[in-house]
Amino acid sequence: MAHIDYFFATVSPFTYLAGTRMEAIAARHGATITYKPMDVIALFGRTGGVAPKDRHPARQAYRLQEMRRQATKAGMPMNLQPAHWPTNPAPASYAIIAAQKTGGGDLGRLVAAITAKCWAGEKNIAEDDVIAEALGEAGFDPALASGMMLAEAEEYAANLEEAVNAGVFGAPFYIVDGTEHFWGQDRLEDLDLFLAGKL
Repeated sequence: MAHIDYFFATVSPFTYLAGTRMEAIAARHGATITYKPMDVIALFGRTGGVAPKDRHPARQAYRLQEMRRQATKAGMPMNLQPAHWPTNPAPASYAIIAAQKTGGGDLGRLVAAITAKCWAGEKNIAEDDVIAEALGEAGFDPALASGMMLAEAEEYAANLEEAVNAGVFGAPFYIVDGTEHFWGQDRLEDLDLFLAGKL
């Protein structure tokens, strides 16, 4: 059985655009998933990338066009310049880490709900009430939003270190069985083909 380490960022538009397609692919092939939210801006600094605000204007313009095109292809609503972006990604990431430990809900749906609130819902995903709402929508205890402990913060930091050491440089990023790397929601078809033994 294949295993997917899923490195992602709660503030990433491309994590939002992945929706729950990776989960559907994993289910089709019987693959397991470990969710690893991380600080993608810190990751850029560690792996030769540049934060969106610091990129050349041509790259910024292309990013917006690509977001619009990918949202249209996926049939997903998207605000290219949401009211609450950038925001602190840590609180929502801590909630995902806590939910993964606690169980009882749908993690893929939780990631989709949190990112949708940023990129389509005009909500600040750093706020406890917004995170609690997403937790409830995904079948988790909303109280997880206000019960994060030091352990979640430590795991969030550890995820960044693991990402750097594993060769991750963007989000979303999928690693199958520790060896095969797929970067971006636009590589989900390739992930599917790989798990099917066709790549």
